[in-house]
Amino acid sequence: MTDRKAQLTANLAQVEERIASACAAAGRGREEVTLVVVTKTYPASDVRILYELGVRHVAENRDQDAAPKATACADLSLTWHFVGQLQTNKVRSVTSYADIVQSVDRVKLVTALSAAAERGQRELGCLIQVALDAESGERGERGGVAPDGVEELAAAIDAAPGLRLGGLMTVAPLAGEYAGRQRAAFERLMEISSRLRAGRPAANMVSAGMSGDLEDAVAAGATHVRVGTAVLGVRPRLG
Repeated sequence: MTDRKAQLTANLAQVEERIASACAAAGRGREEVTLVVVTKTYPASDVRILYELGVRHVAENRDQDAAPKATACADLSLTWHFVGQLQTNKVRSVTSYADIVQSVDRVKLVTALSAAAERGQRELGCLIQVALDAESGERGERGGVAPDGVEELAAAIDAAPGLRLGGLMTVAPLAGEYAGRQRAAFERLMEISSRLRAGRPAANMVSAGMSGDLEDAVAAGATHVRVGTAVLGVRPRLG
């Protein structure tokens, strides 16, 4: 076993133990939570090792990193998630490899994703990114739509050819009433999800929680957690 494989094996085991413990504490089955490993800045060779270790969901937040990596790993049966803020000029590339875009936050992006999905004859899963720190009608610094804008976006996705509404995503806010209150933030997301699912039962994905707060997300009811550093380690900054 290579040093890198041994490192990833140990890290992944620790994360799996954290998720399992959080599920047990919340009275949930481990199978209710999907681990999405965020492989940004890490090479395709790491993705291949993770696949050997059983990981099937990986995420990227920059198209310029993701596109070549997805091509290099095209022979693997992976579900690719795009989790970063997405500009419309990158949509065509992203829809060529992503299975799910977790960061849908405006109608203009829905229109662009639909056109690209149709052109590529693909069905693309979409999560609406909710900015819990946004004032009414505004987007937070990390992207996302204010809670009162979720219904409009959901309706736009429903009507868009080539797109499928999967559910909601959030990042724990750094400002506003939920700053430092991850559990409360994720519980608020679950409330919004409940309203969404009332009319759209299939939109049941809730992506929340990262390396530092995945337990709070699991406790609140998240179906997907996005973990990078805890699995892959801290990558030295270039330069």
